[in-house]
Amino acid sequence: MEVLVKAGAERADAYTAIQSLKGVYDPRRDLRVGDELQITLGPATDISRVAETPDYKLSSLRLPVTYDREVEVERADGDDFVAREIELPLTTELVRVSGAIDSSLFVNGRDAGIPISVLIELIRIYSFDVDFQRDIWSGDAFEIMFERQRNEDDAVVNNGDIHYAKLTLRGTGLPFYRFETSKGTIDYFNEKGESVRKALMKTPLDGARLSSRFGNRKHPILGYTRLHAGVDFAAPTGTPIYAAGDGTVEVASNKGGYGKYIRIRHNGTYSTAYAHLNGYARGVGSGKRVRQGQVIGYVGTTGSSTGPHLHYEIHRDGKQINPLGLKLPSGEKLKGDRLATFQSLRESVDARYASLAPPALSATADKSLTD
Repeated sequence: MEVLVKAGAERADAYTAIQSLKGVYDPRRDLRVGDELQITLGPATDISRVAETPDYKLSSLRLPVTYDREVEVERADGDDFVAREIELPLTTELVRVSGAIDSSLFVNGRDAGIPISVLIELIRIYSFDVDFQRDIWSGDAFEIMFERQRNEDDAVVNNGDIHYAKLTLRGTGLPFYRFETSKGTIDYFNEKGESVRKALMKTPLDGARLSSRFGNRKHPILGYTRLHAGVDFAAPTGTPIYAAGDGTVEVASNKGGYGKYIRIRHNGTYSTAYAHLNGYARGVGSGKRVRQGQVIGYVGTTGSSTGPHLHYEIHRDGKQINPLGLKLPSGEKLKGDRLATFQSLRESVDARYASLAPPALSATADKSLTD
């Protein structure tokens, strides 16, 4: 209310306007630091006589909700105000970005102008198939087509869905397409109509750097060579760790050299383990159900560890196996009419991508959207 008063509104009008927001907008909850309010004051007296100094009253108020919606408060008859949520006019466009990799997908994609939020989603999509340490080589390439929205001032206000992506790794292309599943959800499929989603993620840390291979190595703490049954993901302390698949938490406690440890049972065959955690996510404990991609804990260096990292294991029938060598079938496979619809969409997407000219899209231009 004080903001309105300082802008020139009468205190009574400011109070009435705020009261009209009930059930539509809660300033204490929804108004954020940095939000811009549009306050309009109108003449409260007849200003046809120029010599007269007019008084002004609050005429309208606009409050931001999301990039595509805002709340408008307008003066009604007398001293009453009416609040309503309105949809902002936006223009949606498809953006094409491509480039070569000589550092990493994240760095080169960012430098090519892919917004950070879109890059994170791109890496998540490929996390079922690509080992981002071993499968990426200098000279590999990426292509992507994604949505973005502009407001009436032609400013980019949102980066949206990825419609198409392709990684070319050592000459082999891996194109993925956005498509609606038989359950009505959105997923990504390869050229054959096979879902990229698998029972377990190849890496439960998007874009993290694998720091050791499966196999024999010299244990850094105990000082002798023993089977290192798993892979390590080097990442800063506090980095979120995701459940590799749907399942039930069997263990969430300290376990000797493993430090803070989680084990998830996914089905009668597979379970996964996560060690050296800094802490557990809220609500994660023994007996709790978790979903694939859900945050279950955070990277740390507890137990026998020389630095922050996640030690990740996959167990099959109770025995540790090589996570890097595991081959899991894809999820949904499109068939019949759904496959025909997908193939038609795929051809349309390929043609649309080919028709787009690579834009002058800078990473800094969308900084406010991607940090």
